[in-house]
Amino acid sequence: MSQRERRTFVHLHNHTNFSLLDGATRIDRLVAHCCAEGMRAVAITDHGNMFGAVQFYRKARDSGVKPLLGMEAYLAAGSRHDRGEASAGRERFHQLLLAKDQTGYRNLMKLSSVGYLEGFYYKPRIDKTILAEHAKGLIATSSCLSGEVPQYLLRGDYEGARGALGELVEIFGHGNVYVELQDQGLSEQRQINPELIRLAGELDLPLIATNDCHYLLKEDAQAHDALLCIQTGKGMSHPGRMKFPNDEFYVKTATEMSAIFAEVPEAITNTEKVAERCNVVLNFKENHLPRFPVPEGQTLNGYFESVARDGFERRIEALQAVTSERANGPSGWAAKHDLKQYCERLEAELSTIVSMGFAGYFLIVWDFIRYAKDAGIPVGPGRGSAAGSLVAYALGITDVDPLEYGLFFERFLNPERISLPDIDIDFCMRRRGEVIDYVANKYGRDRVAHIITFGTMAAKGSIRDVGRAMDLPYGEVDRVAKLIPDELDATIDAAVSSVPALQEAISKDRKVAELVNLARQLEGQVRHASTHAAGVVIADQPLTNYVPLYKPPAGHGGNQEHAIATQFPMNDVEAIGLLKMDFLGLRTLTVVHDSLDFISQDLGKKFTTDDIPIDDPETFKLFASGSTSGIFQFESTGMRDALRKLEPSRIEDLIAMNALYRPGPIGSGMIDEYIRRKHDPTKVKYLLPQLEEVQKETYGVIVYQEQVMQIASELAGFSLGEADVLRKAMGKKKPEVMVSMKEKFIEGCKTRDVPPNLAKEIWDQVVEFAGYGFNKAHSAAYALLAYQTAFLKANYPVYFMAALLSSDYDNTDKVVRYISECREIGIPVLPPDVNESNVSFTPTGEAIRFGLAAIKGVGEGAVLAILDARDRISAFNSLFQFCEEVDLGKGINRRTVESLIKSGAFDSMIIQEDSDPGPGNIRALLMSSLDIALESGQRRRRDRQMGQTNLFVDLDVETGGADRQPSSWPVSSAVPWTEREILAAEKESLGFYITGHPLERHRDQLRQFANATTATLSKMNSAREISLGAIITSIRDLKTRKGERMAVVQVEDLDGYAEVVVFPDAYRACFSLLNEDEVVLISGRLETDGDTARMIAGDIQPLRTFFEQKSHEQAREVQISVTLNGLAEGVPDQLRDLLERHRGEVPVSICLQQPSPEGFRAHVAPNRFLWVTPSPELVAELEELLGNGSVHLRR
Repeated sequence: MSQRERRTFVHLHNHTNFSLLDGATRIDRLVAHCCAEGMRAVAITDHGNMFGAVQFYRKARDSGVKPLLGMEAYLAAGSRHDRGEASAGRERFHQLLLAKDQTGYRNLMKLSSVGYLEGFYYKPRIDKTILAEHAKGLIATSSCLSGEVPQYLLRGDYEGARGALGELVEIFGHGNVYVELQDQGLSEQRQINPELIRLAGELDLPLIATNDCHYLLKEDAQAHDALLCIQTGKGMSHPGRMKFPNDEFYVKTATEMSAIFAEVPEAITNTEKVAERCNVVLNFKENHLPRFPVPEGQTLNGYFESVARDGFERRIEALQAVTSERANGPSGWAAKHDLKQYCERLEAELSTIVSMGFAGYFLIVWDFIRYAKDAGIPVGPGRGSAAGSLVAYALGITDVDPLEYGLFFERFLNPERISLPDIDIDFCMRRRGEVIDYVANKYGRDRVAHIITFGTMAAKGSIRDVGRAMDLPYGEVDRVAKLIPDELDATIDAAVSSVPALQEAISKDRKVAELVNLARQLEGQVRHASTHAAGVVIADQPLTNYVPLYKPPAGHGGNQEHAIATQFPMNDVEAIGLLKMDFLGLRTLTVVHDSLDFISQDLGKKFTTDDIPIDDPETFKLFASGSTSGIFQFESTGMRDALRKLEPSRIEDLIAMNALYRPGPIGSGMIDEYIRRKHDPTKVKYLLPQLEEVQKETYGVIVYQEQVMQIASELAGFSLGEADVLRKAMGKKKPEVMVSMKEKFIEGCKTRDVPPNLAKEIWDQVVEFAGYGFNKAHSAAYALLAYQTAFLKANYPVYFMAALLSSDYDNTDKVVRYISECREIGIPVLPPDVNESNVSFTPTGEAIRFGLAAIKGVGEGAVLAILDARDRISAFNSLFQFCEEVDLGKGINRRTVESLIKSGAFDSMIIQEDSDPGPGNIRALLMSSLDIALESGQRRRRDRQMGQTNLFVDLDVETGGADRQPSSWPVSSAVPWTEREILAAEKESLGFYITGHPLERHRDQLRQFANATTATLSKMNSAREISLGAIITSIRDLKTRKGERMAVVQVEDLDGYAEVVVFPDAYRACFSLLNEDEVVLISGRLETDGDTARMIAGDIQPLRTFFEQKSHEQAREVQISVTLNGLAEGVPDQLRDLLERHRGEVPVSICLQQPSPEGFRAHVAPNRFLWVTPSPELVAELEELLGNGSVHLRR
């Protein structure tokens, strides 16, 4: 390639993978390709968006390629506000735009924003009106075949095309419009290109050549075709699907483009002229902090200092009050630091913040946190390095005293490492949105937005997507996808190189090879846009001056009014100087808040976290016992085991465990070392005697990054700012920084009489520990929150568990786990009841009432409608009254009421006088009457809407239904539900059993033959053979790397849930038993892996078979009691048939009894023909026929 060729063509029309599921070119590969081909500039022009603009700009600039920023907009044929299939709303054209300068770039952002915020109809559209308002600084072209000008020409309307092109000239100016030629060998292009050239001549407009690139290389065409199928949801074999006509839409070389347009060479050379005219420069050095409004007559810095000092005074007063109350306690802030140290630290921090220009930032955070607290919205005690700031503590941004816990401001804001502060805030998950609304209203909704994020095609997902595109059978695709290991960063390439079964499938099946090859090419492609869970951006001007905006299409979730997000992802938003904050929703804050509310109601006075002592013995007993299920950051199995070994006795132990319980420290043995040193002071040792104060708190183990900073400061004379730079370099292992820092460290040690050899040894040890060191500020803040949570559980368990259950009411697995724990600690959980339950779980004396919203199929809206009706009439006395009084239009339908019946929420009602009050009879009667009751309710609703009056019903409402008897309602007859049907309905509606359990009848046998339950599993000796009786609730089939089948099985027993791994040998032996709801006895061993304990199955057998065998071995006689009073006709015959079905070798004895004053008892011994084989099924069927307790096995 000659130098001339290198300089005569620039690709101006390119779609990256941010043209979602339409472009397949990745930005890094595009830039690398341009470098390799000697192209000194390149543009990206994605469909309707600028998602990749900043990423592309930085990558191209850093690679020496000039970045040209553009967009291929969707131009509405009429107004962008038009909607509807029959109107001009559906017709749209493509319009290529390129930014010449900063004005053009800003206008491009505004146009892209308008497309999403105002013009979205299938695609983000703009129109000529808005185009004319924001045309300055932009270059426009006649675009591809989908442009307005080419479309007129394809219709044979030359004058229409001329008029449309003239409009572009009128909008953008004569020197800013180009006629775009494309030639991928299409007949349409051969038809219109001569006419486009003619138009250019007539209007004196320059020509440019483009290739409308949608993928990088020619060989990528098939992968791009698969991508289009994924976009449209249609397979490659589908007739009439969206499809590119050939494989020519790739990034061609300058030579290829010059050859194609040899007859119009100016179209090639003009591309470089366009590139020379485009000179957008993005500024990554300027910050755009919002302006905080200060009171009249005050300066920003003065007001900030005043607010901080006022807050500091309040904090000091509170601290002094606590200290005086605990004068004889084990610790107090004044014992460690005097007031002078606090004041000096405050003034130093204020000076640094003001000098760095961040006073406004702190006021912004202070203001919305103050709003949240005033509004009763729970706010976290702090997170991240911000907890190291005394100013943040004074302002109420954090609740952790940094001097008390040895936290450093420089870890958060370092004057020697200038960067924007980063304060992330935790809020109650239910009310986080209120705080974001407050911020948006205060600074302007046009200046506040969420932040976009992009989902990409992961390895398994890529296989599945491409498999659907190739029209391959689901089973085949699923089989291949399951060969990809279940690892967080799994890739197709890694799987191909490490999984023999996948290699074999590829070598034996051409279709599998093609599937894997295409999936590999598309792996990592951007698949969709969504909104970041916590990120919010706030600016000093309308955001469209800095960043284009995005709005999710209707139906993609979220509040559409408030779901506006930036088009740039988080890193790009921060790079251009916008203030990003994380407003995180933390479930634990909601649990703490609800618990405190329950306690306050009980005490009759406000109870807050300020009333929680930091040295409560019961709380530390709870931690030491490992009973930390539901305790923030401390509930994993591995953490609970570590807590039992540690036996924490002070808040500092919790802070350390929070920092140490991570893969690095666990793997290095740091946790075990910490525990050893706590229990044996003789094991405590320090790097040097003079470092005792630095390491004493953690028994000589370096746990925190702050300790690394202290060592550098104390031993080598580093300022804390320099020490923070060192800390960061060690954490990120920056070799060039480490070398210079090492020299400085050793020299500094020398001035403090530490010999170079010893200094080097200490340096090496610090570097080793620093790799595991954790941010103490973050650990301290979260340990404090964990302690508060544990205090509530230890001292107010009913209130805490009710709040915990409520926080996860929509997560059945967690509800089941927490209810199991309630049972373990003796807290009854009462079943749901339409007359007693509320939305969530509520404490009722020493018990907890099940919340109606936790019933499957019953939404919160339906529950509110039920409560509204209940408040109006006091209580429901029948299903009919329920259906008539509750507004059936508010999310309540047949399925809702069915779920309520199945869950037992109507069980407390009297259905018929003298009827069986058991749940089987009640629920059967209710279900059989449901259609009539719903019809009655609908009729009542229609009457209300029409304003009609039913005299008797209205009279009843006036009296509150007090005189109305439930027996007056019509009730259908029904066969009572069996115990099995009752439990199945409960499982379906609640996710677990509440009135009983299928294993309940086997409790005695399980106690005899099984040596573990799910509750005791984690405490079992791993060397011991374990047997567990349980029900299989879910099965996840897997394959090993050798391609052998195995499974991970979730099981449930009377106490809770557990995970069982069934490896290939056991799987082959028992795969026929791996079915949901199968009752089994599992034998095997315990395996602990990090923070999880699970059972490894050696043998699985049906519980029925096992018990039959054991019963046959041990039972000598089956004794049956038959009460003659009320014995239904036909029971004797049913008993005979039942015994015949279970014929065996064990004698039967029948005791006939009549327990009246004149009663009698007689024993009958049937002949050998009615002897039986004892089994759980036999016992169950007999007791279902004759009543509970009617069967006894004599051994």
